[in-house]
Amino acid sequence: MCNKKCRQKKRVQTKEIWKEFTHGKQTHTQIAQQYGRSTKWVQRQLKGIKIEKRELASDEVVIVMDTTYFKRLFGVMVWRCPHRKKNLLWKFLLYETIGAYKDGIEMLEAVGWKVQAIVCDGRRGLLQGFSVPVQMCHFHQAAIVTRYVTRRPKLDAGQDLQSLMRHLPHVGEAQFTLWLELWYDKWGTFLKERTTDELTQRWHYTHRRLRSAYYSVKRNLPNLFIYLRHPALHIPNTSNSLEGIFTHIKKNMRLHGGLRIHQKQLMIEEFLRVE
Repeated sequence: MCNKKCRQKKRVQTKEIWKEFTHGKQTHTQIAQQYGRSTKWVQRQLKGIKIEKRELASDEVVIVMDTTYFKRLFGVMVWRCPHRKKNLLWKFLLYETIGAYKDGIEMLEAVGWKVQAIVCDGRRGLLQGFSVPVQMCHFHQAAIVTRYVTRRPKLDAGQDLQSLMRHLPHVGEAQFTLWLELWYDKWGTFLKERTTDELTQRWHYTHRRLRSAYYSVKRNLPNLFIYLRHPALHIPNTSNSLEGIFTHIKKNMRLHGGLRIHQKQLMIEEFLRVE
């Protein structure tokens, strides 16, 4: 029968195996060969692993929050402090909602964090859903425009808008607003062009995707330069702090095929805990 010393040794061994499996990027087979055991033995060692979350002393904080998805199985929503380079909270869900983001902020405030500002994507309703300044991520705004006009727009108006977006992180609010107004002065009539269906006589805007791209920028403009209005808070103008972590996690997850959902989530939690 295993005594206390034996159990402690097993726990240490399990942690080492878990470390090799996650951060060491070792597969079940590679670890089994290292320990001279079977892959099933390795799987049994990792079956009861629990992720211990690190507790940070609550303080004033700027929050970057975003969600990434793992195929169509589930997503993980994360609240991160970019200045401390620590993930403060995360939750697994099937899809992101404004309510889930708000719940996370409330949970952080309930344990003592004083949220001073938020950086997020431009999900409709999210930018206006908080009592603190909310910065729209420049990366997400540029991605929205690209989604509508493509990376290589065929229309001159689309090319001009893409060129304008490349200057977004490098100019101030007044300059960018002026350029956007000048773009509309040049292409506003073009945006209003209509096409009529010969059969139904119904009409639609000819350049609908270009219109959507422009109005997305115009709608989000009040939140694109929050970081410049509050310099003392050092608000990032993108959520790249999280995007890099998401990329790192997915790259490591690809090394371990065939994991069940709860096993995938344990690995994700491990990376979020230490990143």
